[in-house]
Amino acid sequence: MGCGDFHCSRNALIALNTLYILVSIILISVAATAQYAAVVTSTSVIGGIIACGVFLLIVALIGLVGAIKHHQVLLFFYMVILVLLFLIQLFVSIGCLVYGESKREEVIKYGWEHEASSKTKAQVQKEFECCSLNGTYKAGDPPCVNLKCCSMISNATNQMCLDDNNCPSCLEELDDLMHKALRTVGGVGLFFSFTELFGVFWTYRYRNQKDPRANPNAFL
Repeated sequence: MGCGDFHCSRNALIALNTLYILVSIILISVAATAQYAAVVTSTSVIGGIIACGVFLLIVALIGLVGAIKHHQVLLFFYMVILVLLFLIQLFVSIGCLVYGESKREEVIKYGWEHEASSKTKAQVQKEFECCSLNGTYKAGDPPCVNLKCCSMISNATNQMCLDDNNCPSCLEELDDLMHKALRTVGGVGLFFSFTELFGVFWTYRYRNQKDPRANPNAFL
């Protein structure tokens, strides 16, 4: 049997918006990981995904209230906003998936050299067990000799930690993390963006159904 009556449509819409809430949390958390890998807060495509996640969370809450109360105005605006969100999320997700290696490295290098503080760099080196940015220790970077990856070298210098691949460069580690995060958030965002079209269709259908609890002569 199909889900065609009022109660089934309402339950389906409630379940769908609950799913959207979970998806929004995934988008925000995974995109925040990519943002951390970029060592900056100004990466537009990552910021776009975070914005989509926050927007989706708000829209899902509106849809949830509208579905429970069968509120005509809320459901109308929910459909309109969901269409706009679908378009934005679709293009931003594709942007994440096509974010190439050269662009990622450019963003990470800019963040390391112009945005990240010494404290942030030291935190990155300690967390990822990496030294400096791209294989050559530069004055001003946090010291590497206290890292575990360099502990086996006697009388080590910062550059010796990088030589012979004793410690990987932070560019390698951050690029790998950023690539995985962008691929994950882009895939999740792209897949679930199409479910938003289903949400629009189901909301339109539910909005034009009669609530059996109301006046049977009233069209809600």
